[in-house]
Amino acid sequence: MGGKRPASLPGAVYERELLRLQTELVKLQEWVRVEGVRLVVVFEGRDAAGKGGTIKRVSEHLNPRVARTVALPRPTERERTQWYFQRYVEHLPAAGEIVLFDRSWYNRAGVEHVMGFCTKEEYQLFLRQCPLFERMLVEAGIVLRKYWFSVSDAVQQDRFRRRLKDPTRRWKLSPMDLESITRWEAYSRAKDEMLVHTDIPEAPWSVVESDDKRRARLNMIAHLLDSVPYHEVPPPVLELPPRPPSTGYERPPRDLQTYVPDHAASL
Repeated sequence: MGGKRPASLPGAVYERELLRLQTELVKLQEWVRVEGVRLVVVFEGRDAAGKGGTIKRVSEHLNPRVARTVALPRPTERERTQWYFQRYVEHLPAAGEIVLFDRSWYNRAGVEHVMGFCTKEEYQLFLRQCPLFERMLVEAGIVLRKYWFSVSDAVQQDRFRRRLKDPTRRWKLSPMDLESITRWEAYSRAKDEMLVHTDIPEAPWSVVESDDKRRARLNMIAHLLDSVPYHEVPPPVLELPPRPPSTGYERPPRDLQTYVPDHAASL
């Protein structure tokens, strides 16, 4: 059950440290790109635990050609007949890439198990195979980091309530999310069982306390940076070339093109 909520960080302190950490993430990205590293970061946790907001801050200043977010929809009928991990394998990074999994193969240990979307046999098979699968990834040279975002029941319900009232975030709330309120203890037991089987030395779980979103974002990013032995790669030396003199080009008349109306002028 929910405990005392930690005090929120002052906005100025949060923004200053976030920018510093994001600057380091850019350095990490360049190290990954130049050294041909393959980095996978798994984001898991309860609904409204703050995963999406953290992923947004992690990727905000990164090159989308290097770092991409993977948030897979429900499996298709064809995918349901495949080996469970198969559709995730195709999204793993190549050399010089970072993949951020906004939920991952751990769907089977959480929502699929609790909501009855998989059989008991499929669930038990997952718990046996997942450590083997992750050891294979690490042995193949993939740098794997796994984060579980932990939120209290009171804070989760408060976030659900605010989403219901906010038209810009209403899409984040589904009937499945609301049902998680009534299945809180079932999800708790599923999480505990998942950690018992998959918190392995080669790919340990790191738990992020996320009742305070600002603290959670800073703590998670700082931990990721500390856990990867990256170093700053000197950027190439670039200089702006002189602009050549005009050769007589003239822009076509404006009335030959259709312009977006100046909505800002009406504000």
